[in-house]
Amino acid sequence: MAKSLSTDLRGRLISAVRAGMTRRAAAERFGVAAASAVRWVSEWNATGATCAKPQGGDRRSGRIEAYKDVILAAIDAQADITLVELADLLREQRGVSFAPSTIWRFLDRHDLTVKKNSTRQRAGAARRRRAARGVVRPPA
Repeated sequence: MAKSLSTDLRGRLISAVRAGMTRRAAAERFGVAAASAVRWVSEWNATGATCAKPQGGDRRSGRIEAYKDVILAAIDAQADITLVELADLLREQRGVSFAPSTIWRFLDRHDLTVKKNSTRQRAGAARRRRAARGVVRPPA
């Protein structure tokens, strides 16, 4: 997404419109789109604000956050519950449908991810200082 234009530019455009210039003429003078000029002046008339509104961000996680207590209770009751089982539980108990990936992002936001396979830790990372036992053969 493009970076928002400066507050200074917005203020100069609004001042030009207040001085009698049309919104489209002011937009052409300052090198911005006419639609932007119309929005900026309308926003200034409504609220008096010349700064840009926040861009981006998460707009949809609030839906699953409403079921935080249900999800955490299900995990406390059964520690090895799968994402699909959590999705089915929410559908059956609450009548809401979430994709397993949405539940994964919820759990990741709350630091509730667990590596279940303890044998994965035996091999270790590639940058490990010492060799993992039983994996590396001695030189021939």
